[in-house]
Amino acid sequence: MSFKPGDRVVYPHHGAAVIERKEKRTAFGEETEYLVLRMAHGDLTLSVPADKAEEVGMRPPISQEDVEDLFELLRKKDVREPSNWSRRFKNHQEKLKSGDVYQVAEVVRNLALREAAKGLSAGEKSMLVRARGVLVSELSFALDVSEDEALDRVNEVLS
Repeated sequence: MSFKPGDRVVYPHHGAAVIERKEKRTAFGEETEYLVLRMAHGDLTLSVPADKAEEVGMRPPISQEDVEDLFELLRKKDVREPSNWSRRFKNHQEKLKSGDVYQVAEVVRNLALREAAKGLSAGEKSMLVRARGVLVSELSFALDVSEDEALDRVNEVLS
């Protein structure tokens, strides 16, 4: 897949971004083309080698049609996850690393349910904040709404 400036994309770990420009850089005698991404939230700019974009998991955001499937996943309440904290945490980290929006949504759902039932450790709280940020940034692109509106929708579906 070829990405170009102006495209909306999702970068694993950081969420939604817009490709601002392409630029060529020379390192070790080799010229490489980079995509410069401006993240949708925060003040972060990333450079990704154009030929490695797909390899690192960069992809287009989900379509509006996929949003309902995502909300369906968030509504599920019968969650099976390890009771052991470290296994659960590792499991959630793997899902976040995948860059798959459905796995990120699972992490948000599982942690939100656990927070409501038993409370979360500091590590799980920060993981929930990070996962929710990635999910909300992509949903704001998919639904073409602000991140605040997307967050409201997620919270509504989770309650």
